[in-house]
Amino acid sequence: MFEIDWNILLPSLVVAGLVLVVLCVDIIRPDNKGGVSGYLSLLGVGVAIWVSLSLWGRSPTHGLGGMLFLDNYALFFNLIILAGTGLTIFVSTGFLEREEGGRSEYYLLILAATLGMMLMAAGADLIVIFLGIELMSIALYILVGFFRRRTDSNEGSMKYLLLGAFATGFLLYGIALVYGSTGTTNLREIELAVAQGRVYTHPMLLGGVALLIVGFAFKVSAVPFHMWAPDVYQGAPTAITGFMSAGPKAAAFAAFFRVMVASLGDLSGDWSGAIWMLAALTMTVGNLGALSQRNIKRMLAYSSVAHAGYVLVALVAANERGIAGGVFYLLAYAFMNIGAFAVIVALGRKGDENLEISGYAGVGFRHPGIGLAMTLFMVSLAGLPPTAGFFGKFQIFSAAVEAGYIWLTVIGVLNSLVSVYFYLGVVVSMYMRQPVGQAHAVSMTPFARVALLTASLGTLYIGLAPTSLLQMARQTVSALL
Repeated sequence: MFEIDWNILLPSLVVAGLVLVVLCVDIIRPDNKGGVSGYLSLLGVGVAIWVSLSLWGRSPTHGLGGMLFLDNYALFFNLIILAGTGLTIFVSTGFLEREEGGRSEYYLLILAATLGMMLMAAGADLIVIFLGIELMSIALYILVGFFRRRTDSNEGSMKYLLLGAFATGFLLYGIALVYGSTGTTNLREIELAVAQGRVYTHPMLLGGVALLIVGFAFKVSAVPFHMWAPDVYQGAPTAITGFMSAGPKAAAFAAFFRVMVASLGDLSGDWSGAIWMLAALTMTVGNLGALSQRNIKRMLAYSSVAHAGYVLVALVAANERGIAGGVFYLLAYAFMNIGAFAVIVALGRKGDENLEISGYAGVGFRHPGIGLAMTLFMVSLAGLPPTAGFFGKFQIFSAAVEAGYIWLTVIGVLNSLVSVYFYLGVVVSMYMRQPVGQAHAVSMTPFARVALLTASLGTLYIGLAPTSLLQMARQTVSALL
């Protein structure tokens, strides 16, 4: 038996307790349509953020039999995940009211997915990481198909479930092979076994590593394991699409970085070439796929694939600057991408989500505030200064050059230039094209306005004053290594 250090569990316990509270709301308030659950969820997320910040800077430790870490790395990802969850809940309140889909289960599933993501970031064992992935994934499968009467929502949910099951099989088989070759699933013990040469069969270990890469590549939507993303992003409720593009991606990269760099770093000579190819293909296919899209959710889906490629460049570099740059970029991406989806929610209406880019014609003049916010998010996603996206990409590409991956950096920069075309295409539509048909009024709830303002200010702040957050990101590296 082992003593429990409750500090290690504290951030996760807050969210787990919140899940139980939201589960019981409908028992106490049978007439609840989700409003009370939304308020409680926001309050709980705020408490979890405060708890994570209060634990920042403590000496890295692990407990529960070596199953969970408490370090700056896990806490920083907690902040990214919880920020994404909070912004999603803000956006969702008015969205659910408009679509007449408000139910407590919606917030319950978002919180359950959040708990799974936090376990992925803090997992010190492959089994814990796997359990976190499954908790997150099952909740997301249901959330994608939350609007049961919509065909595209059901189709996206089914496709996500089936392909997710295949990815789970690859991941489990990889864990089994790693266990068979090292005799453990604990990340620290795997690291020691590899470093000391206590590996029963090296080919079996490399096979396990390859299957782990396939499983994680699916979760981050890396090419060629990305084909689920466009249909799932298009079919999911728009607020959930924004949620999926930020939190789950960050959590998957948190586990990916911890497993590959901290645990299997001594094998980097064997796996770095595969990640190099994944990064180059993911950036290129994602951006080229986005070029031909006229549906803004599908365009942002391919964009999400491309951005996964940029973060994979940081994993290829695998140095201090690269890891810090990747972590920093995931924080910036959460703000700018959820902000973009908040604009999409605002410009839609019941029965007509207004997803065609041509439908954004004239928005910049009819709704100046929304147009300005969307311009900021598109410019940041394109990586133009002085936004968060520019500084994040600068850190990643600088790290790749420092590590000697010049050609990968060239591919990344060229892909960033390609992406300017389709991101600024949205801006051109908003400001330089005449609207077709009669414009409908846009009504945003106070919560949605707060979400849009927060995402806008976050995107600007991270770009204009990145020093403090970048310093925090660098402190995660020492904890990871």
